[in-house]
Amino acid sequence: MLSVLGHPKKLCDGLSRRALMQVGSVSLFGGMTLPRLLQAAEMSPTHRKGPAKSVILFNLLGGPSQIDMFDLKPNAPVEVRGEFNSIETSLPGLQICEHMPKIAQIMHKVSLIRTVTHTQNSHNPLPVMTGCANGNAGTSPDRNDPPDIGAICQYLGLGSKDMPGAVCLPCYPGWGQSTQFPGIRLPGPYGGFLGSQYDPLFSLCDPTFDKVAERPLYGTARALGVPMAPGLDDLPEMTVNRLDRRRSVLEQLNGQFDRLSVSTAVDRLDRFQRQAFSMLCTSKTRDAFDISQESEETRDHYGRNLFGSSMLVARRMVETGVPFISVHAEPFFSTGSLTWDMHENIFAMLKKHNLPVLDACFSALILDLENRGLLESTLVFVMGEMGRLPKVNREAGRDHWPSCTFCLMAGGGVKPGVVYGTTDSMAAYPDSNPVSPGDIVATIYQQLGIDPHMTLPDLSGRPIPIAHGGEPIRDLIGWAFDHGRSGRAVRNLERDFAH
Repeated sequence: MLSVLGHPKKLCDGLSRRALMQVGSVSLFGGMTLPRLLQAAEMSPTHRKGPAKSVILFNLLGGPSQIDMFDLKPNAPVEVRGEFNSIETSLPGLQICEHMPKIAQIMHKVSLIRTVTHTQNSHNPLPVMTGCANGNAGTSPDRNDPPDIGAICQYLGLGSKDMPGAVCLPCYPGWGQSTQFPGIRLPGPYGGFLGSQYDPLFSLCDPTFDKVAERPLYGTARALGVPMAPGLDDLPEMTVNRLDRRRSVLEQLNGQFDRLSVSTAVDRLDRFQRQAFSMLCTSKTRDAFDISQESEETRDHYGRNLFGSSMLVARRMVETGVPFISVHAEPFFSTGSLTWDMHENIFAMLKKHNLPVLDACFSALILDLENRGLLESTLVFVMGEMGRLPKVNREAGRDHWPSCTFCLMAGGGVKPGVVYGTTDSMAAYPDSNPVSPGDIVATIYQQLGIDPHMTLPDLSGRPIPIAHGGEPIRDLIGWAFDHGRSGRAVRNLERDFAH
């Protein structure tokens, strides 16, 4: 058994001073020390019921091109507007890229934000997943990073007790790049300063490819395969030995600190421990990964590729009550494909790979959720960490451009058929209604019933707003936010204004 207490020298309350000092400094569960556990227990955070029970993110890692997808500028100079034409959509007056015909047919069910803007020119999903646009710009997570949406969901106890609170598919961001850059693990989907016990369940993948890469890095090879549930040995942060050590610490804490009334905090850790074993050793989670149970037609609709299959698993996770599922369009350096980071060959990459994959899996997901009666309770959003420079470069690519990108949102109580924000003549900057990553995340929290202005103490004890100053986008979800009023009071207020 792991000893953390030592010889007793009892205080007047019967507690050893040495025990208190030692246990208070021991790092439990990724740095959640006893004082922080006590503080968390005293906070007893709660949330109200929101229209969304689950959230699915499709992260277009690398930076999708706004001007070639959802904000075409046909009157711009040729070196700006690119090669693609626009087509009409099911939303009157809205046109999008010709290579997304399936998405064009469902745009009346979707809201499009054209004016996401920030300044962090870095390839990691931290801004997308946390709302923090001025944080860790590196290639590995840091203990001081803010927690992502999934971590907050788990911290607040959302979702089913026998399922993970957050799942990351098809692998951790950076896995496909590690062949060229060993050890890379991009920031974003982690518990951050809350501790690693709030990290998601990371799935595994072993993709094959539909062809040999036709050029270095900027090719159009498509990743095939399915995400797989991990085993105990696949999770170095959650192995049996570590869980056993955690149990021994808990047993000592339970035996020595009854008089401190830390049962709430300890119970939370014990629930996590039970959940960890459950989600790895029982069939419920593994069944969610088994897309062989789906019809051939359904699998065809999502796309017989790694990311289409991941979106199908995401839908199955929603059905089991998982609050937050992220799917990352991971680049695979070894196959000559950077996915959405298109400094060269952008039009071939979009036409032959990126847009067909997105067109199939996003439209299939929205229609599938709707047909199953799950769309109103599932918020789906699609975006990348940045956009692309409007001017086409000498290699027929577009470079990084965080000043303007887009976000698609659907379901979860979000108004359908809204086009929010306008851009200038080159889709380079917002002309109206600029939106920060924090605003996107705040909107998601609002729909989940989580107060987007809630703060949590970081490692130094500073209160950090979970949406990092973002505000919910009222035109997407209505102005009647819950700021202490009951839903009935808000409806009465709306009625009074109407009369």
